Amino acid sequence: MTSFRISNLGIFIACALFIAIAYYMQYVMYLDPCPLCMVQRIAIMLIGLVGFAAFAHNPFRRGKIIYSAALIIFSVFGALIAGRHVWLQNLPSDRVPECFPGIGFILANNPFMDAIQIILGGTGECAETHWTFLGLSIPGWTLVFFVTFSGLALFQLINQIKQSDTKHA
Repeated sequence: MTSFRISNLGIFIACALFIAIAYYMQYVMYLDPCPLCMVQRIAIMLIGLVGFAAFAHNPFRRGKIIYSAALIIFSVFGALIAGRHVWLQNLPSDRVPECFPGIGFILANNPFMDAIQIILGGTGECAETHWTFLGLSIPGWTLVFFVTFSGLALFQLINQIKQSDTKHA
């Protein structure tokens, strides 16, 4: 069985690769990220940071449970945002929300909570599909990513709980 530490190193490396691909798409392919894409990037970075911290810390059982729970929380958050993004991309054109300026403009010109509501609600540019691979858009692939890492983190959490139960039996 793969150790907790090695699996978290894998999570960190996968997140780093995913962010590298996102920057490649932004700066080489000129695919500007929409507000929901930026939130998904933040979730991926948080997952990567937790994965790296779990790898570097190499905790005992309680720490492993905490790191696994954090991975689940950030992965589920990312999956919800990516799911909303996929939903927006599949809306009929007459139901797509209006476009807003970039995320920097939204944050600079709106009260913080209003800006967060606008960003998480998605804008018209979030409904556009500029790139697909194997039939999935970028938000579709990030949804797969988040669901996969939610499952992996849940497996880690269950494994730690089972190990705890067998030690107390």
